[in-house]
Amino acid sequence: MIGRHRTVVNPVCNRPPPPVVTGASLIGIFHTFLTKGMRAMIHDQYTQLGSVFTINFFGLRVTFLIGPEVLGHFYQGLESQISSGDVLKFTVPMFGKEVIYGVDIATRNEQTRFYVDALKPSNLRSHVGPMLQEVEDYFSKWEQHGTVDLKGELAQLLMLISSRCLIGREVREKMLKEFYTLFHQLSDNGLCLTSVLFPYAPTLANYRRDRAHAKLSEMLIKIVRSRRSSNQAERDMLQNLIDSKYRDNRSTTEAEVIGLILNLIFAGTHTSSAASAWTAVCLLSHERFMRAIRDEQKQIIQKYGDHINYNALMEMETLQRCIKEALRVHPPAAASFRKVHKNFIVQTKEGDEYEIPRGHIIASPIEFNSNIPHIYKDPDVYDPDRFGPGREEDKVGGKYSYTAFSAGRHACVGEAYAYMQIKIILSHLLRNFDLKLVSPYPKTDRSKLALEPKGKIMVRYKRLAA
Repeated sequence: MIGRHRTVVNPVCNRPPPPVVTGASLIGIFHTFLTKGMRAMIHDQYTQLGSVFTINFFGLRVTFLIGPEVLGHFYQGLESQISSGDVLKFTVPMFGKEVIYGVDIATRNEQTRFYVDALKPSNLRSHVGPMLQEVEDYFSKWEQHGTVDLKGELAQLLMLISSRCLIGREVREKMLKEFYTLFHQLSDNGLCLTSVLFPYAPTLANYRRDRAHAKLSEMLIKIVRSRRSSNQAERDMLQNLIDSKYRDNRSTTEAEVIGLILNLIFAGTHTSSAASAWTAVCLLSHERFMRAIRDEQKQIIQKYGDHINYNALMEMETLQRCIKEALRVHPPAAASFRKVHKNFIVQTKEGDEYEIPRGHIIASPIEFNSNIPHIYKDPDVYDPDRFGPGREEDKVGGKYSYTAFSAGRHACVGEAYAYMQIKIILSHLLRNFDLKLVSPYPKTDRSKLALEPKGKIMVRYKRLAA
């Protein structure tokens, strides 16, 4: 899909390009990819060719960058040097031409600043109370004991939290079911393969996507206009976007506010749902770390009482490491990609230098890079202590050793928000329920945008005595 708009170039290189896989070798690569997955495919080429290599997919050259030593430019390069190219243009009809990948880079940077300002610690503090209320209300409806699909339960709860903290009380109290029905129509049809490859083709999926977007816009416009006309101010993300101003003092338009909030929900819903489910299943499969979190929770309660606030969440370091390790083992995406607009040089840890030519696609295989043995000891083992004092393997390994939330110029602005809501949910669960995983450890569902657990996560629960 990236290659549909590629430009044929003959760049002048001063250093050798990376080794290239072509011809008959491609057959073996495709066979490995289809039978064993991307990680196994990359491992084979990494073993043979080293940490920088190019696979020529019938004229489309994709250069893979393995390890933190060669990832600096991938995460820090200017938009004029490397960019996402056309790979995310399919999101324009989903969220509107007025935001993110429908606008120029200068406007996009300002809109990203709106997110950063809205998600800074002083604003995050105001979300703790509403999140806690949603979590407590939700789990109060559970019986004394029972069996549930925890993945489905977490997804439902995260939807409630998003409606409360991101969109606001109008949707949460009056039109929640309608909103999320339309939102799923928008995302499901927008992520359909034909919609990703041909976002403006007259297909049924694109028609459903556009219809859902129009109805969501109509719904949200009424809320935005009502708030602005009445000078009504709420403490949620929608209000932050309504109040945001560009550097020239221009206010955000209705279309911009709607596009930005839909984009944020889209980005956060998939990744947070997958991250919370993977963390839960990892903990339920490792009793030692479950006990460590419960011990930490007892200390937190002794200090803060039953009311958990922002400071208490920041002190949940054991739980933080457990979430972080779950995302290392099961990152939200298998890889991320950029298009090269200007030649650049990478140097491997062995000292070899390669020049990546303009026109190449460069890939950071997050799933593979999160499991490199010379950075992470026993990488296939779930071990949150690797991030603890005295080890800190991600810091020892280098600046770009851990990229579950991306890094550099492309770091996820919602990382702190994601950690906060997952901490609130899991800390409440582990303080109040005895949990046991009764279904097998799930495989990864690679048919989804976020690499979430495949199938249901069946958990038997029993409410603990107060």
